[in-house]
Amino acid sequence: MEPLIWLFYALLVAGMLLILVGFLVMAFSGLRRGGEAEAGGVLMIGPLPIIFGSSPEAAKKASLLALLLMLLFFFFVLALRLVGVSTGI
Repeated sequence: MEPLIWLFYALLVAGMLLILVGFLVMAFSGLRRGGEAEAGGVLMIGPLPIIFGSSPEAAKKASLLALLLMLLFFFFVLALRLVGVSTGI
């Protein structure tokens, strides 16, 4: 297989594991604090984020996550172009 295909699958598995770990952390923190937990998230549609949160603090954390995800997207596309792979963007 090509190295980019391996990279795709590695990132896919890493993303799934991060989702699972995040879910478990939220579940156990809610149990430990007596059922109170804050939640926030980022829905990425291409490079554009949709940010949501249950409190202003959670929304701020989600905003930082959105910024990080946009930077990762930018550097990933830049790296692909430097390698010579057409991204269609």
